[in-house]
Formats: sequence, structure tokens, C-alpha cells
Amino acid sequence: MSTTRRRPSRDTAAAVRYRIAVDNPHSHLFSVTLTVERPAARQRFALPVWIPGSYLVREFSQHLQGLDARQGGQAVALKQLDKHRWQADNAAGQALELRYQVYAFDASVRTAFLDATRGFFNATSTCLRALGLEDRPHALTLERGNAPEDWQAASGLGAARTDEHGFGDYLAADYDELADCPFTLGRFFSAEFVAGGVPHRFVLTGAGGWVDTERLIEDTRRVCEAQIAFWHGDGAPPFGRYVFMLHASGDGYGGLEHRNSTALICQRNDLPRAGAKDRALKASDGYTTLLGLISHEYFHTWNVKRLRPAEFARYDYDAENYTELLWFFEGFTSYYDDLFLRRAGLIDDATYLQLVAKNINQVNQTPGRLLQSVAQASFDAWVKYYRVGENTPNATVSYYTKGALVALCLDLTLRDEGQGSLDEVMRELWRRCDGGPLRESEVRAALRRVGGRAYGAELADWVHGTGGLPAERLLKARGAKVQHDAAPLAQRLGLRVGEAGGALHIKTVLRGGAAEAAGFAAGDEWLGVEFAPARRGAPAEAWRVARLDEVDALRGARPRLTALVSRDRQILRLALHWPEEQQALRLGVDDAARLAAWLNA
Repeated sequence: MSTTRRRPSRDTAAAVRYRIAVDNPHSHLFSVTLTVERPAARQRFALPVWIPGSYLVREFSQHLQGLDARQGGQAVALKQLDKHRWQADNAAGQALELRYQVYAFDASVRTAFLDATRGFFNATSTCLRALGLEDRPHALTLERGNAPEDWQAASGLGAARTDEHGFGDYLAADYDELADCPFTLGRFFSAEFVAGGVPHRFVLTGAGGWVDTERLIEDTRRVCEAQIAFWHGDGAPPFGRYVFMLHASGDGYGGLEHRNSTALICQRNDLPRAGAKDRALKASDGYTTLLGLISHEYFHTWNVKRLRPAEFARYDYDAENYTELLWFFEGFTSYYDDLFLRRAGLIDDATYLQLVAKNINQVNQTPGRLLQSVAQASFDAWVKYYRVGENTPNATVSYYTKGALVALCLDLTLRDEGQGSLDEVMRELWRRCDGGPLRESEVRAALRRVGGRAYGAELADWVHGTGGLPAERLLKARGAKVQHDAAPLAQRLGLRVGEAGGALHIKTVLRGGAAEAAGFAAGDEWLGVEFAPARRGAPAEAWRVARLDEVDALRGARPRLTALVSRDRQILRLALHWPEEQQALRLGVDDAARLAAWLNA
């Protein structure tokens, strides 16, 4: 069943109408007027508690204020039923109007933001649902309000009638479509390109004139062309237009997928710079990361927005929506995001293999991989993945990173057995599921059809178990050079630290490491090190430290030391036995021809 919906015509009568205006940028307030043309008696309203694609109950209603209702010019009582639902004491059939404000100061892609420089909002955090009318057409009028005169607006939502700046009337087939089309506002760079015969728009806020926008747009176009060809060959994608909304900030990063758009955040320093003498030069690590993010969210246009877990066939906006399949929808997307950078010619073989090695090392250096399967991690996303704490690496594994390695291992296994590839499995799933809800049983069936055998043992071990993955062996057979270097010092000690302001703070103590055995705890400040006297009668040796590498330099070849730490204002002396050497994976190119058959597919 396809989840693509027909767009309403301009003449379609909307059952629910929203008017959203910039109220006060300095107070970070949007004003919202909601009109229900023919409400039920005692009409109920609810604001979503989460946004699809970000699996955490975020309680958006905490930012709603000043809610009141009127009908026929008279005030109507509103009763709050719980944390996110209200009931109006109204009569049936006569237009009912609600007014309220939304405080918008979350700079992420998940909610809403407004200040004097820009605005952004998702309907899930600004638009109350009129319960019982969610499947009827919805209209949204975006008003400039108190926004600066030179602000523009952009969205993937279909415009019914707007001015040249993007303010005006928009239409959605239902609440789901409205919820899936965020808006960005401000002074922005905008450019258009065509990929797969479909117009794409790229909107960039928060950046300076030094950005090489031509390179950014061209590189994005190449990713889009490669992915459309992957899914449809010479056919058209399942959308008529697409909008990238990228905000450049000082230190932010993230993205959220939507049916025909994506909201992205990157660090300004990661954007390509204009004036470079040779655009063919290797992209910076930061820019490669940004391109990977763009590729990731665009791939989601197929894999999670259309192909989606059967449990997400219809979103329940009022509670958690559980699935064990995020290893497939997020993990497989994480596998293909960097792979498409290679296939689009934006990175070379060596750079791609470095990204794969980074992923493998990240999983191997997470003790939680031995405790939690990636299927469990998917189900537990609501309580673990987005609630990061000092014990997170010890208790869970990322369905992004390990899911990507599962995809890698399945792809290389299929190729080594000469029966196909994961590319064919993905397209088979698209055809068999008609670009709609998907179950794990259908993944298993597609693997069998393409690979010619059951892959139950691999899925049981790699997805539902906590065993290791044969990534190194498969990569070596595919033409990668597999080498091992000394692991980073923090990893060898079993620590994750913060080094700032001349202080060394312990952020995480990894399970089974030397630091845990010594008694370190998250929150400790590592003040110094002390060594036993070099000879009888000599004084003990003690030094102040501010960085982890200073500890190693002072230690020399001595196998043990005493760590001086501050915990709750007490000074503790911890006996630390220096660990044995540990290794980290490094990948390079061994056989370019064998690699090409995979990477340039």
C-alpha cells in the first residue's frame, strides 16, 4: 500500500484551517488561530507528543500558551483532559475558533524556533489536531506578522496562493501531510535544480557570502540523481518536488526526513568555501559529513517515509510507536548514505573505506553491543537512544551504526556468493511492498529471493543476537586492505573525557576497562597523577594534569600510577594499572578492481 496521497486542488474545502503568524521574534512566539468549520459537539483537540523520525516523547504541549476558544462571537469554555488534549464546550456544526501562542526556542529540526534572525516550525509542535477530522483537508495560512520585511518562507507543502516571498495559503490532504511539511523563514539563499526530472529547491539560512553555493548545489544534485536512479532507473521518483532546508549554526548538527523535504543543521565551518583554486580537491572531513547527512535524509524519502515499519502504517501521535525495525530503516539508510557519496563521485575509495572503518571502530568500542541486540535497540529507542547518559555506551548499541554494519555484511555476503546484492533486495522490497508498510518477514523473503537461500542464521546472530559481525573478513575479500593501529588512549583506558578550561573531566567510564577497575566514575575531575618513589628514601612524584595525553607522557614505561581525582569535593586516590595495548581498525585500498565492482555499482 503506497502512502503517497493525492494533493487537494485549490477548490478543495478545508475542514480545518490554521493561521500562523510571527508574533514576537524577541519573545520567540508564533501566534496560531485554528478554525474548525463544522465541529462536533464538545469538539476535542490534541497536540502530538512526538514527531515521526525522532523517537522520543517530547511533550510539545509544554510550549503552548494562552489557549482560548470562541464560537459565534462568544467565549467557549475549554477543559484540559490531560497533558496534551483539550475539550471545548461548543455546539455542533457552527464554526469554532481557537487561538493560542507557541513558544519557539528549540534550535533543533524537531520542534519550532523563532528569533530576530530566522524562524522554523513543524506542525507537530504548533498545530493542534481537531480529533475526528484528521483525514479531512487542512489549510494553513502563513502570515508575515511582525517578521522583518525581507524575510522569505519555504516548505514542501503545496502552495494554493502565496506571494513571491512564500507567505500565503497552503493546502494539505490531511493532518499527516501537514505534519510532514515543516516551514523555514528568514533571509536565505535559495537555488533550484532538477534531478530525475523533478524540481528540487535548496534553501540555506545562517551562512555568510563566503559559501561555495555552486559546489553545494551541484554535489547535492549528484547525490539526488544517483539515488533516484538506484530506486527507479530511468523512472520518476514518488514526489513532484523536493525542498532541502539547511540551517548553518555555530556548533549544531542533525537532520529530520519528510515526505518531500528535509530539515538539516550543520556547522558553518563544514560548508564549502568559495574562492578555492580547485574544486576537485578532496572535500574537508566536515563537508563530507554534511554531504553524508544530506544523502542520509534524502534516502529516507524512500526508506522510512514510504517503505516504513508496518507499525507506522498510521502514526499514533499520542504515544510511543514501537518497532524492532529501526536497524533496517535507520541502519540501512546509514549504510547507503556514504556509499552514495562514493557512487556519485564525491569521495574516493580510500575516503569511503575510512568512513567504514570509523563505523566499525565505533561499534567495537561500545560495550553495550555485548548486552543489547540491534533489534532491541530499535524497540528501546524511546527510552534509551535519545536519553543519552553516562551509562549509555555500556547499556545499548546504536541501531544506526550497527545497523549499517549489518547492511554492509549482508551486501558483501550476497555479492561474494554471486547471487545478487543488497541493492536488489532494496528494490525488491520497494516493488513487493508497493512502497508501503514493511515487516521483517518481508526482508527475510526478499533476501531469499535475491540470494537464493535463507539468511535466518545471519539475522538471528547479527540482528537479534549480540555476536560479532564478519565485516573485516568480508571487506578483505572485497579488495580492502585491513590493518590495525593502536587504539586511542581514552579507549585503551576505558574512558570518555572532556578537556576544556584546563580541566580533565570524566564523562563516561566504559564497562570492563582499566578505569572502571580503578574506581573512576562519571563526573570525576582528574586532577593529577602520583608515582611511587623511584628508590627507597626518595620522595613520591606527583604532577597536575589537564589533558589525557599528559598522563601517558608522565607515566613513561611505569605499569601503574595513582590517579588523584575530585568527586563531590573530596580528593580520592585511585590505583590505576595501565592496560595492555588495544587495536583499532584501519582500512585502505588493496585491490581497486574488486572494490569497484561494489562501490561503483
